[in-house]
Amino acid sequence: MSLTIYGCYRSRATRNVWLANELGITFKHVPVIQVYRVADPTAPDAPIHTRSAEFMAVNPNGHVPSIDDDGFVLHESLAINLYLARKHGGPVAPKDVKEEGLAAMWSLWAATECETQALNLTYHLAAYPPEKRDPAIVATALAALPAPFAVLDKALAEGGGFVMGGRFTVADINVAEVIRYAKPATQLFDAAPNVKAWLDACHARPAFKAMWAAREAEPA
Repeated sequence: MSLTIYGCYRSRATRNVWLANELGITFKHVPVIQVYRVADPTAPDAPIHTRSAEFMAVNPNGHVPSIDDDGFVLHESLAINLYLARKHGGPVAPKDVKEEGLAAMWSLWAATECETQALNLTYHLAAYPPEKRDPAIVATALAALPAPFAVLDKALAEGGGFVMGGRFTVADINVAEVIRYAKPATQLFDAAPNVKAWLDACHARPAFKAMWAAREAEPA
C-alpha cells in the first residue's frame, strides 16, 4: 500500500478519497483533524491534528489534506487529484495536454471564483448555529455566485453534461467538491438547471456515495 491520505473526512480530503475510489486505488487513511476542533490540542491523549508534530512533519503548513505516495509528499487537495489522475490514467484522467490544461483551469476556477462564497453559504445557512450566522455574509455570497454558476451552467450544456471532454473526469470531481458547499442555497441551483443536474449525477456515483458514507460515519 503506497498511498497514504492524511485528513479527516470532514475536510477537503473528501476530494482525494472520492477520486481514489473512482480509480480503484487502495490507500491508507490517517484521520488528521483540524486543530480548531480539538478541545485541548496539547493534551497527552489529544487525537492527531493539524498542529501535531507528527503531522507538521508531513505538512509544515498545518493543513489537510496531504498525501504520501510511496515517499512523494504532496499538499493541496485539487493538485493532489490532478496528480493522482495523471499517474493512474483511465477515463477519469485527462487524455492529452489540452485536457490537462482544462482540468487545471477548471480546478483553479472553482477555487478562485466559487469556493470562498460557497463555503460561506455552508457555514451561514447550515453549519453554524443560528446565533453565529450572518445574513450579510449570505447576501454577499448570493450576489457573487450567480455569475460563475451561469458560466458553469453554459459549459455543462455545451459539454454534454460534463466539465470537459464529454465524459466524467477529475475536473468534475474538483469542481463538484467546491460547488457542493453552495447546496444550502437552493435558489442558485434553480437558476442553473444544468449545474443542478450535473451535481446530482456526480453525487449518484458509487465512488462518491462510498466516500460520503464514510464521512457521515465520522464524528462531527
